[in-house]
Amino acid sequence: MKGIIFDIKRFAVHDGPGIRATVFLKGCPLNCIWCHNPEGIDPAIVTVPKTYRVGDKIVTEQEVVGREVTVPEVMTELLKEKVFMDESGGGVTFSGGEPLMQADFLVEMLHCCRIEGMHTAVDTTGLASWETLKKVARYTDLFLYDLKLIHTDNHKQFTGVSNALILENLQRLSADKYPVRIRIPLIPDRTYTEENLSDILQFLGTLSHKPQGVDLLPFHNTAAHKYKRFDLKNNLQTVKNLPKSSVQHLKKRFESEGYQTTIGG
Repeated sequence: MKGIIFDIKRFAVHDGPGIRATVFLKGCPLNCIWCHNPEGIDPAIVTVPKTYRVGDKIVTEQEVVGREVTVPEVMTELLKEKVFMDESGGGVTFSGGEPLMQADFLVEMLHCCRIEGMHTAVDTTGLASWETLKKVARYTDLFLYDLKLIHTDNHKQFTGVSNALILENLQRLSADKYPVRIRIPLIPDRTYTEENLSDILQFLGTLSHKPQGVDLLPFHNTAAHKYKRFDLKNNLQTVKNLPKSSVQHLKKRFESEGYQTTIGG
């Protein structure tokens, strides 16, 4: 079984509990204007020009984004980090892109991690068939479920797709008691509005079982260099970072509704 990834991040501390290794799978059905991993949207391995300065010279090289890997190859890398996972209560997180786009590869990776006693998390938009999601859920210890916008028109405007299936899948995961942690990107004037956050709280209140917690993810422009590097349009180039201190009131608001809440994951 082979898959296409574009990175493995070691010592990750914001992608689930403990110290983790995060595997980034290529391909995403959404096109969020605030995406922090724009190189992961295209499911294919691509070659892009990379320009940098060496002294007084400007050098341009071709950079390959993405690589084809086998499950054993990735497991070899993950097992090198297992001691840190075990000591910290961590594990492996599969992110992207959207990992559900490579469901068969993902399931095999999750199964192998389970055999090795590694805690598994899947960071997902939830945009996939229920059959796919349920197949993945069998070997997933925790879903990190992105909840961006409740209003369908706004979701289409800022991500390019409807959120009907996303919300439906979250309801079904909750009804079947799968462990879920909600992640909300706070993008000024997009997702970070009183109307949207009130709607999210109202929607969460309709779920059959309360999520394990909520992660509030304030916008930061650290991905700006990626848009420049890959010659992509940066729609949020002029948007300022959202300091953690400015959303403390929101954290208290979610906590008052009974959700264990963190800022920044």
